[in-house]
Amino acid sequence: MKFGVLTGGGDCPGLNAAVRGVVLRAARSGHETVGFLDGWKGLRDDLVRPLAPADVAGILSRGGTVLGSSRTNPFAKEADATRVLETLARHRVDALVAIGGDDTLSAARELHRRGGHVVGVPKTMDNDVAGTDWTFGFHSATAVAVDALERLRDTAGSHHRAIVLEVMGRHAGWVALATGLAGGADATLVPEEPYDEPTLLARVRRAVDARGYALVVASEGIDLGPRRGTTGGKDEFGHELLREREVGAELARRIQEQTGVESRSAQIGHVQRGGAPDLFDRILATRLGAQAVDLALAGRFGEVAVLRGETVRGIPLDEAVGTSKVVTPDWLDLLHTFEA
Repeated sequence: MKFGVLTGGGDCPGLNAAVRGVVLRAARSGHETVGFLDGWKGLRDDLVRPLAPADVAGILSRGGTVLGSSRTNPFAKEADATRVLETLARHRVDALVAIGGDDTLSAARELHRRGGHVVGVPKTMDNDVAGTDWTFGFHSATAVAVDALERLRDTAGSHHRAIVLEVMGRHAGWVALATGLAGGADATLVPEEPYDEPTLLARVRRAVDARGYALVVASEGIDLGPRRGTTGGKDEFGHELLREREVGAELARRIQEQTGVESRSAQIGHVQRGGAPDLFDRILATRLGAQAVDLALAGRFGEVAVLRGETVRGIPLDEAVGTSKVVTPDWLDLLHTFEA
């Protein structure tokens, strides 16, 4: 067989490990692999490169993706969909491995519905893909956020301030929850819960009264109601671009105005996406990449490799896309146990 592989959507640690897993698993059985550059854009525009085992040597520990990525929707226009199918045929690709989050996997499902031989690998630092216990990228990215929160603790304590750390998370608050829980935040705000300003202010006051400073973690996707700041338009999949919503800055402004505590905010944004994957993400990405090849060799197209418990297996793409895996009440209860 001839395999194709692409990485779509936002980058995160572990993508190169997954690409390597695909290439080496395929090569072990004598199969060839090519990579499509910049996600679905590479299939649409015929941007391709060979991927022999020598080409993936040394990329296991590298952040980002050697193939490049984009948020291209290949099925937004029928002409683009036709070009995708033509590219696959031109390069005689027997099986495509699409590595990405909900949008990338949704495109993979559409390709499968159009007769394409495709399997998926779930990837997102948000950990919000349904059907899998964990997605690679989450552990590494959240470790960066926890490190940032611990550094902010030092300066908050020195200046007796309240500091808000804004982290990524559109519809699901897993990054904020893990950061707040592991970093000992006094308040953590996630999209799964309605914004409760009186409760937030009470927690900040209690923390400041107890030790002279407060730490707040907030997902960028929380709804603060009427606020300052603007939106940044929408991407090709119709998602609001969140970078200009300034959730952290708005929260710091409200805290200072209503409590009198000097407040600051920090938005680490894309710093979370870069850097080498940690142990967990390297191994998970490698396993999922290899499993995707196994699914294709077994003719199980239209499936996605996922982690369930300790086992990597395939499930239909329909089970993995369209619905975000959100933070559940039991996690929220645990989180609030340790807040101020």
